Amino acid sequence: MDSSKEIKIGAVLSYLQMGLGVLISLFYTPLMIKTLGQNEYGLYNTVASTISMLSILNLGFNSSYIRYYSKYKKNNDSDGISKLNGLFLLIFIIIGIVAFLCGLFLTENLRLIFDKGLTVSEYKTAKILMFLLTVNLSVSFPMTVFTNIITANEKFVFLKTLLIFKTVFSPFLTIPLLLKGMGSVSIVIVTLVVSVMVDAAYLIYCLTKLRVKFVFRHFEKGLFKDIFVFTSFLAINIVVDQVNLNIDKVLLGRFKGTEIVAIYSVGQTLYVYFQMFSTSVSSLFIPRVHKIVNAYSGQEQKYRLTELFVKVGRIQFLILSLICTGIVFFGKSFIVNYWAGSGYSDAYYVLLLLVIPSMIALTQNIGIEIQRAENNHRFRSLAYLIMASVNFGISIVLCQKYGAIGSAVGTAISLVLANGIIMNIFYQKKCNVDVLVYWRNILKMCLGLFIPVVFGCMILIFVDTAKIINFAVFIIIYIFVYSFSMWFLAMTQNEKQLVIGFVKKCLGR
Repeated sequence: MDSSKEIKIGAVLSYLQMGLGVLISLFYTPLMIKTLGQNEYGLYNTVASTISMLSILNLGFNSSYIRYYSKYKKNNDSDGISKLNGLFLLIFIIIGIVAFLCGLFLTENLRLIFDKGLTVSEYKTAKILMFLLTVNLSVSFPMTVFTNIITANEKFVFLKTLLIFKTVFSPFLTIPLLLKGMGSVSIVIVTLVVSVMVDAAYLIYCLTKLRVKFVFRHFEKGLFKDIFVFTSFLAINIVVDQVNLNIDKVLLGRFKGTEIVAIYSVGQTLYVYFQMFSTSVSSLFIPRVHKIVNAYSGQEQKYRLTELFVKVGRIQFLILSLICTGIVFFGKSFIVNYWAGSGYSDAYYVLLLLVIPSMIALTQNIGIEIQRAENNHRFRSLAYLIMASVNFGISIVLCQKYGAIGSAVGTAISLVLANGIIMNIFYQKKCNVDVLVYWRNILKMCLGLFIPVVFGCMILIFVDTAKIINFAVFIIIYIFVYSFSMWFLAMTQNEKQLVIGFVKKCLGR
């Protein structure tokens, strides 16, 4: 299958995975909260957030593989690719060992992290969870090499199919265990088993289907140094991303307890799904970005990068704007009446504070890969490091006074300053992308939002969405109003043809 078909089918599978993930979450998360209780659900999220911060040990190596693979592939250097594979596998095996040792230290010293934020019983459970999650993370590091190889070869159909399996199978196995009262430990055990199964499938596919070779000797002189210099600033990005994603829950666990963590986690869980709808598309274009940067220069490169930046950004804006406005008009009723319960109303405001400021970054996230391809990512790393420090400082103060909402405010401020202002200036000045063309396109598309926003405000004022019939019917009507407005006021002819083609494929025509 050629790469363009892989991208198209991969995009469909990505959104299928997202859709399944959201639908499963609608049922699975309330079940988790009900069977675990608010305290254990908060504990599970606190421990998971803590151990996931060890992913900073990745140090950016994960994101650099495709850059170097593209260079060797352009020169048809199969021996160089084999040595690159061997070098990256060695690097990630070492990282996995270090992660395991760090996780063991955290497991034995939980009180250094949580102070008095957990009860005696919670500490015992947290210790088991921490160890199992440490094993899962440690194994995942070397296995990411095979995921990167599949991505670099643009085999998105296989990759996304296994992700769909993982999305569906984990909760499918976990639900019976939760109903039997086996608690949060059962969730982590199932996650570990399913992850190992999927990783094993990636490994077998690389060795048998792609015929990937690994050479562990005679590495190119200076290659590791070059990779290390390139990834050093990516490492800062990873640290920042982990701080912004997890620090709020860790701080809340320390200062406010697991109940407040549970409230924050409900809002953040929905936010993570919102993010995934963006990255699932942009990730498919990573190899294409590197091809453009390696094949073109000057104005031709700028034209092609800007064209891709705008094309992907417009598609993401169409999808994310529907979800974002839907959250504004239906999110509170959904969380309180149909999902988490009346005690989680603050989760709606957490969700808004995370979703709305992130719209700029998520419609522009193809730009992150452009920076990496151009070896132009240092500035972003430093800018985000500063903003992560701002987020940390604000969150420490506000979380103690305002709880979950206070923590989300710190993250929102850092998102607006770093993504909304600083990075757009950088794209225009240094990244060979005409970001002004992007904004002209987005501002024109905003005209299509006027009708659905007015309609949504009328729903908030006049419709009682606490009634399930009203809630379901008006969501469907809102989707039609949004689609109608964007079709006639925002979408280009090419975008309409994409939609028509997709519908025809779904209908089998």
